[in-house]
Amino acid sequence: MFDHVKFGVSDYAASKSFYLKALAPLGVVAVSEGVPTYGIELCPPEGKVSLCLFQTEEKPAHLHIAFVAETRQQVDAFHRAALEAGGKDNGEPGLRPKYHANYYAAFIIDPDGHNIEAVCHAAGA
Repeated sequence: MFDHVKFGVSDYAASKSFYLKALAPLGVVAVSEGVPTYGIELCPPEGKVSLCLFQTEEKPAHLHIAFVAETRQQVDAFHRAALEAGGKDNGEPGLRPKYHANYYAAFIIDPDGHNIEAVCHAAGA
């Protein structure tokens, strides 16, 4: 639905490290990088949609970004990796039937307070 999402972060090095580790289980890698005020572009190696981060002193409102996971195991791995990368738990992996019967997701608060989610819509374990 979108080509890329770009948002500012208060500590570029910390956010870069967090997102690289937290999104690795989803196949996301750095595909380009410039100076911190330009930032870094993250996506799957052959992906067409990317997330871009850049250093800023501005204080934007918190975001909620949901990343696609192909399997529930990827959601679990995202949650573990994000916690190890310094994120704060905002919802352990599990079904969220209030959204739909197969909505399996986990939520993490990133270094800037953004609500980061990995979600799998597939049925089954």
